[in-house]
Amino acid sequence: MAEPELHRSTSTLPPPAAAVLLRPSRIPHDVVIDIFRQLPAKSLLRFRSLSKPLCDLIDSSDFIRLHLSDSLRAKSHHSLILRDWHLYTVDFDSLDAAVGLEHPLSVGGGTEALGSVNGLVALRNSERDLAIYNIATRKVRKLPVSEVEPPGGQHLRTGYVFYGFGYDSVNDDYKLVRMATFVGDENACDTYNYDYEVKVYSFRSNSWKKIMDVPFYVLHRRGYGVLVGSALHWVLPQRAMLGLKNYIVSFDFVAEKFDEVTQPEYENKDLSYQVDVGVLEGNLCVMCNYEHVCVDLWVMKEYGVKESWSRMFSVQKIRNTTTFGFLRPLIIAKDGNELLLEVNDEKLVWYDWKTGKARSVRIRDGPKSFGAVMYVESLIPVDDPDEVERQRRLREDAEREKLRSENNYG
Repeated sequence: MAEPELHRSTSTLPPPAAAVLLRPSRIPHDVVIDIFRQLPAKSLLRFRSLSKPLCDLIDSSDFIRLHLSDSLRAKSHHSLILRDWHLYTVDFDSLDAAVGLEHPLSVGGGTEALGSVNGLVALRNSERDLAIYNIATRKVRKLPVSEVEPPGGQHLRTGYVFYGFGYDSVNDDYKLVRMATFVGDENACDTYNYDYEVKVYSFRSNSWKKIMDVPFYVLHRRGYGVLVGSALHWVLPQRAMLGLKNYIVSFDFVAEKFDEVTQPEYENKDLSYQVDVGVLEGNLCVMCNYEHVCVDLWVMKEYGVKESWSRMFSVQKIRNTTTFGFLRPLIIAKDGNELLLEVNDEKLVWYDWKTGKARSVRIRDGPKSFGAVMYVESLIPVDDPDEVERQRRLREDAEREKLRSENNYG
């Protein structure tokens, strides 16, 4: 009965992958890895049940890292997550139709996607209902509750609460930072005088800890944070009274510290402008928006080096778009000739920065207004490490028991 199931599993695969599944013992191990590393995560998950060697290969940490690295480099197995009252996914290769995202926090709408890193997505319903979800594997980790606590037990109410999701590459740890502000009746209208709390959740330790050294002015932010390397970046709202205008700050997930980001020497300083941040090909970028009619995109080629800022192009006109309230780059096309832009939280366009030509992307069944997040399929596990180890030992015990039984009856 296993053979028909095997043929059904291989019917949609490229011939090399099908050959591996049908005759695994005849294919060299390194060839098997080279073939499997190119397959979608969802296909690999189906093949885990076909044999123990394939399961061990697909579950190995080395293969998981290799598969993710290949997907990021080749821009394969990518999707967009569209954020509205509901969440949607759109396949990057087709950019055709939006599909409602099923996830474990679904309560009829209102779930917030806080960010995506290496195939993991941070989700929020409330400060007490947070999760990290792998869309491809459909595995989830509910985060332990950590109350938002006013400092010193003061009678303050919670003001703004912001989150940022990122990766600590030094410690191989996914982290979620939560920044909360508090206001009292006496300063409810004073946006410059408030108390604050910052906590960081560690995926590896499955616990929260409080960050004590926090400059007060970094806690407000506009929009979502942008992850570049191991640091989250965002722009503060305009605060003329504090001399903070177009101020960019970062939070380093390794050092767990805040810092200011140096900016380029903008060319049209006679015009009023505001800036937003993005990420392009792994580099920090800044969109300098001049009076909502022209946007310059700058790229920092070497992180932290002010002199490495370079103006990539200027967007002055896109058909059916009269003003630029918001413009952000998402990803460069696989052929390297066009850039996918999110414009005004309502449309996607392919933009050729060499010719200045733009073409609209029409997505069926999607929301009218949205924020977009790039997502890549991966096999990164989200289970509690202790539970993973327990399951591994159970499998090994079961395998030993099976061999012992076969030997006894042999």
